[in-house]
Amino acid sequence: MRKVPLRKCTGCTNMKDKKELIRVVKNTQGEYSIDFSGKQAGRGAYICKDYNCLKLAIKNRGLERSFKSAVSKEIYDKLLSEYKENE
Repeated sequence: MRKVPLRKCTGCTNMKDKKELIRVVKNTQGEYSIDFSGKQAGRGAYICKDYNCLKLAIKNRGLERSFKSAVSKEIYDKLLSEYKENE
């Protein structure tokens, strides 16, 4: 039996299967994007597919904690719009 990779949601802080989460990536140029494939290069943080988890991650600064750097409001707005498009 294979071990299932688990990751922690930065919003609700629950451990879930990696395939059940959406990955947010910060690449080497410092740009943020949503990685639906899970294979982009860069530092990743995971959020549940639930829109409320994204809002909670923004409120609790979960992405800033995961990336250990400040995340601007423009990035959050971009993530919110991309998240809504792919729901």
